[in-house]
Amino acid sequence: MNKKMICFHLLNDYSGSPKVLSQVINGFVKSGINVDMYCAENGQKGFLSNLNGVNEHHFYYKWSPVKLVTLIRLFYSQLILFLRLFTYWNQDVVFYVNTVLPFGALLAGKFMGKRVICHLHETSIQPKILKWYLFKIVEITTSDVIYVSEFLKKQEPIRRSKHHVVYNSLPQEFMLISDQFYAEKKKNTVLMICSLKEYKGVFEFVKLAVSLPDIKFELVVNAAFEALSDFFKDTTIPKNLKIFPVQRNVHAFYSRAFMVLNLSHPDKWVETFGLTALEAMCYGVPVIVPPVGGIAEVVQHGVNGFRIDVREFITIKSTIKRLWSSSDEYQRFSMNAKKRILDFMPDLMQTRIQNIVFGV
Repeated sequence: MNKKMICFHLLNDYSGSPKVLSQVINGFVKSGINVDMYCAENGQKGFLSNLNGVNEHHFYYKWSPVKLVTLIRLFYSQLILFLRLFTYWNQDVVFYVNTVLPFGALLAGKFMGKRVICHLHETSIQPKILKWYLFKIVEITTSDVIYVSEFLKKQEPIRRSKHHVVYNSLPQEFMLISDQFYAEKKKNTVLMICSLKEYKGVFEFVKLAVSLPDIKFELVVNAAFEALSDFFKDTTIPKNLKIFPVQRNVHAFYSRAFMVLNLSHPDKWVETFGLTALEAMCYGVPVIVPPVGGIAEVVQHGVNGFRIDVREFITIKSTIKRLWSSSDEYQRFSMNAKKRILDFMPDLMQTRIQNIVFGV
C-alpha cells in the first residue's frame, strides 16, 4: 500500500456523500496511506474539514439559486481543477473521485494515465443533458465504479468499468456516542433530517405534524437559518413542530426520536442509500422510508421499519399512531433496528474499499 491517494469531492458540507468520503479517507490514513484531498469549501465547514493526516486543497465553487450561474461555476471550477492536477504527472497516485460532479478530476486522471475510481452516490441529476454528460465521462475515464447500493448499480450501469457494491456505514465515533445515549432520554418525537427541498417531503412532514397534534415533530434541514423563513413563508407551522437549521451534531435529535422519517418523492428524487436511516437504527429507532431505491435495501419492512410511499399519507399517519400507542410492538422494532446496524459496521466498508483500490 505504497500508493498515494488523491481524493476529490465538489462541495464540502454536512450531507451524506462527504460524510462517507471522510470515513473512506480516515480509513486510508489509518492504514498509513498518504492522502491529498481536493474540495470546494469557500469558508463553509463540513465533514471534510480538518481531517487528520490529510493534505487539503481547495478550489472555487459556489451554488447559486440561478441554475445557469451554478452550471457556469461548475464548469469553471472543473477547468481550474483539471489544470491544477498536472502536478501529479510523474507521481504514482490513484484518483478517488466522490460522486460524478468533480469531472475535472476524472478527465485529468484519464489523460495522465492514472487509475481512476469513482464512488457513485447519485442518480437524480438535472437537467438530463448534464446527467448524460457526467455519466459519459465516468464511463470513459474510470477503471472501477463503487456503488452505494444494488439499486444504483442496476440504475446506472457503467460499461468498461469494474462494478462494486459497497454499502455505506457510520463512523465508529457515531456508533460509540449512540451507545452512550441509547435509552437515556425519553423517545417522544418524530424526526426528519434532510435537505431543504420540496421533493424531500418537507411539506408532507408539516402536514403530518398538523394531523398528529399530540406528538412532537422535529425537522432538521441542511440549510442556514436565514433560508428557513423564506422557504416556509406561505406555510403555517403547527406548535408541535420545531424546525432547525443545519446541525453539526445530531445525536441529541436521534436520542429523543421514537421514529425517523424519509419522505422523499420517488418520482422526483430516488434515495440511492440514506444515511439517516442507518443513524436512526444505530439509536434503535424504527424508520419509514420510500419503497424504492437503495434506502429500501437497508430497511426490512415490518421488521425494523417500514417502506411506504410518501403519497400514501394515511398509511404513514396510521403507522406512526400504531407504534406510538403500542410499547410492546415498538420495542420489537427498536431491537430489530439496533441489530440491523451490525450489517453496516465501518470496518466492513473501509476494508472492502481498500481491497478494491489496492487489488487485495
